[in-house]
Amino acid sequence: MKKNKFRSNKALSRREMLTGMAGLGALSMVPPAFAQAAQAAAAQAAANGKVLVILELSGGNDGLNTVVPYGDDAYYRQRPNIGIPKNELRVIDDHFGFNPGMAGFERLYKDGKMAIVHGCGYENPSYSHFTSMAYWHTAAPNSGNEYGWVGKLADEIAPSAPPNYLVNIAARQSLAVRSAKHVPVVFDDPNRFMREAFAAEKDALNAVPEIGESENSSRSFLLDIARSANDASALVRDAWTKYDSPIDYGVNDLDLQKVVALLDAGMPTGLYYVAYRNSAFDTHVFQNNLHRRLLTYTSDAVAGFIQDLERIGRADDVALMIFSEFGRRVPENVSLGTDHGAANAMFVVGNQVKGGHYGELPSLTELAEGDNLAYTTDFRKVYQSMTQGWLGHSDSNKLLGGNFGTFDLFS
Repeated sequence: MKKNKFRSNKALSRREMLTGMAGLGALSMVPPAFAQAAQAAAAQAAANGKVLVILELSGGNDGLNTVVPYGDDAYYRQRPNIGIPKNELRVIDDHFGFNPGMAGFERLYKDGKMAIVHGCGYENPSYSHFTSMAYWHTAAPNSGNEYGWVGKLADEIAPSAPPNYLVNIAARQSLAVRSAKHVPVVFDDPNRFMREAFAAEKDALNAVPEIGESENSSRSFLLDIARSANDASALVRDAWTKYDSPIDYGVNDLDLQKVVALLDAGMPTGLYYVAYRNSAFDTHVFQNNLHRRLLTYTSDAVAGFIQDLERIGRADDVALMIFSEFGRRVPENVSLGTDHGAANAMFVVGNQVKGGHYGELPSLTELAEGDNLAYTTDFRKVYQSMTQGWLGHSDSNKLLGGNFGTFDLFS
């Protein structure tokens, strides 16, 4: 008979059990739903009542064929076959036009609700999806970190770890939301909810026997904790069941409908993380048609998201930041695609955003090593603009490893 791994020669006291599971603060003393909401409401108050949603475009989106610099002849010299002619673009000014599939982005930009930040990247860029994404996830280029920057942000804004403050809609938890104090709500299908404990507590939760009751008080206490970890699943399922919107998100909603469903249901979440998955934007071969479809799906979903926020009366409370782990090389390749690159554009969208262009434009003639755009904006400056300018969190040194400055993105 296997021994229970929690058994030792000395029985654990309830106080020791609490100390050992301190990281499960959000789970170890789960209050009723109204008390949970009060805790998270206090955390949101610390962030000025604002919500931040982050959308990851995995695979390395080609920024040059997203926000096309048609006013620069060098673009067409570098891309004689896949460069998009001006007459096909959704022109937004005398230098740039959006990809033809991006009707939603065009509307948002012309309505003043979208900021485009140019030249985002970091020194000594990695061209590996895994490595570069880890740098973006941790805000620690060329070093990495145990915890994700979004998880650390949650720890600093809401150190008491109120339940359900951090949500990651995905099949698997992103490194970006890994937290020392919070247990992110992680789910894909609302009817198949999963909650990820952070590393130190996973074994403890998994070792709790799946029995109804226990005469052992310590084991019963752990059972209560494990059960409480499932409480959020009921909130998620209920929110999704009640969600009913006439807004068109296009072919792929990128899980943004689920964000609106939770917001509308009063889910006390301050930070949401979603992604366009499976390295979809890795467009090495015959890029243009595929890339246009991907951008159409993204553009339609984001535009629908903003409209849906308006419908539920939350549009002034939410900002959306969009990024990819790297851009593509400036010249097209022989397969009518583009290869892994470096600097890229980022997007910030919302009712409170001051629309327009931000950051210095990278040169298309003075390229960095490997025929890449030289980065002109450290991506952590955009992160800091979101954390400080939107959420009111001013300590960037601890969170991002330095002070990178901010853009004045919000009204």
